Amino acid sequence: MKFKLFVLLSVFFFVSNIATGQANWTTDYESSIAKAKMEHKPVLLLFTGSDWCPPCKRLHRVIFDSKEFEEYSKDNLILIKADFPKRREHKLPAEQRIKNEKLARKYGVRGFPTTLILDTTGKEIDRRVGFSGITPGQYIQRIEKIVKALKL
Repeated sequence: MKFKLFVLLSVFFFVSNIATGQANWTTDYESSIAKAKMEHKPVLLLFTGSDWCPPCKRLHRVIFDSKEFEEYSKDNLILIKADFPKRREHKLPAEQRIKNEKLARKYGVRGFPTTLILDTTGKEIDRRVGFSGITPGQYIQRIEKIVKALKL
């Protein structure tokens, strides 16, 4: 009985990970910028309130959790997420919270979600606040247009 329960739960978690899209997000700004330089890739830096911000949740659900974005970002972007959750059960470790706050001050973030496209030095190239309801394909096309201008 325990084995069947274990198998059932394992399958559930495996399927839920596939269904939600698991893009390769990191929370470490410094190592991500270094990786961007090494791989000659732009950075998408996301400031989000993952557990309280309706547009943030929608952006994740529609764009970042899509298979299309996951496949695109894997080969074309370095992804950094600076989260600002409010619920106690989602509370970040103090060290990460401080890093996220410093990053938000550095880039002058005033609203959520804010997505920035950065070059390999961390210089801001593009900024979007909110979520306009576009499709993953449209979102990727917008990024492609910005990235072509970078000539990495």
